[in-house]
Amino acid sequence: MIRRRNQMRSEVKTRMREGEGEVTITHLVEPEDIKNGRLIANVELPVGASIGPHPHHEETEYYLILEGHGEVEEQDGVKEVQAGDVVITGDGQTHSLKNLGDSPLKMIALIIQD
Repeated sequence: MIRRRNQMRSEVKTRMREGEGEVTITHLVEPEDIKNGRLIANVELPVGASIGPHPHHEETEYYLILEGHGEVEEQDGVKEVQAGDVVITGDGQTHSLKNLGDSPLKMIALIIQD
């Protein structure tokens, strides 16, 4: 199966998970087509935007940072992230993400069931 760009659904979430600004999510694969998961998406946070704190129970979320830089808050503190980094959150942990740069932060987000 091949999913063409014109088949991908995009949505804009305002104050995603009580974060700031608007976040654009482009679903690379629809949830019903993801075996053992619920999200494979391209996510873009404009300057100053954030995704508020949220937990992951019985699933793991991966953020592959493609462009930009920001900060992730996890149980053990706040850490800066940049292009090439992978953030892994699971086992009931909570995380949030904020764009700290002067350009959009772009990433691929993947959520799979544990």
